Amino acid sequence: MAHTPSSSPLKVAAIISRPERPEVARTVPKLLKWLHAHDYRVVVDPETAKYCDGQEELLRSQMSSRQLDLVIVLGGDGTLLSAVRETASTDAPLLGVNLGSLGFLTDVPLQSLFAMLELIAQRRASVERRSLMQCELLRGEKIVGTYMAFNDAVVNKTALARLNNYDLFVDNVFVSRYRADGMIVATPTGSTAYSLSAGGPVVMPTVHAFVITPVAPHSLTHRPLVVPDSAVVEILMRTDEEVAYLSLDGQPGLDLRDGDRVRCRKSEHVVSLFRTEADFFHVLRTKMKWGERSPRSSEVGQL
Repeated sequence: MAHTPSSSPLKVAAIISRPERPEVARTVPKLLKWLHAHDYRVVVDPETAKYCDGQEELLRSQMSSRQLDLVIVLGGDGTLLSAVRETASTDAPLLGVNLGSLGFLTDVPLQSLFAMLELIAQRRASVERRSLMQCELLRGEKIVGTYMAFNDAVVNKTALARLNNYDLFVDNVFVSRYRADGMIVATPTGSTAYSLSAGGPVVMPTVHAFVITPVAPHSLTHRPLVVPDSAVVEILMRTDEEVAYLSLDGQPGLDLRDGDRVRCRKSEHVVSLFRTEADFFHVLRTKMKWGERSPRSSEVGQL
């Protein structure tokens, strides 16, 4: 059925792309044609601007200044994480199109892009809302930086440093002092990222929790801790050397000093992701190579 232009105001869609991918060059012209036909004004990041003329170009860091109705991400999970951090304050839903290999977050394959866009236009696409974490870096009583994280906040030592000490507080209550390589505070989405490789649990995205995972703790009794996401998690840095850093979603770290505090809480913003019909456990089985065999219904009661 042909699309009939409406008299409603133009919506705004942003396209954010992974650099130097041949699929982007082939896809962007067709994507622009679809968006314009469906009454979208389009803004693009510099990576996308290479493949189109006449579109408004914005740095990713500038996109939060616009009222966005849709964000389309062409790339992998890293590109989507970048897009989330830069557009979270707009509360625009994101469509992550997988051009990578893993794709926990960008689960829409490129060949399904336009079918998914049609579902979005018909308001029939599945949307999954996931929590976002706000982190503050405090030096003394001064907040020296505020950051958004979709996966995790990591306080870590450098490769050559000795183990550091980290005092953990939850809602201002002292939990323990950890002697470890680092500490991870992860959202449910981030539970399958660095936290998982450090021995943390897999948490379903719909669970309202944070996961606190020590990295290579000196004491074997220090295990990952799950707390409600209504809690405020604070890590106090204790080190004799200025060789620690704070990293958000795997981005280059910020230098930390002895006595610095990293405070994490649930953000007032949420991340809305358009998703395929694949359930969370199907994604785990596929991406983690757990095996594809599904029991017959007659066997379920016997498990």
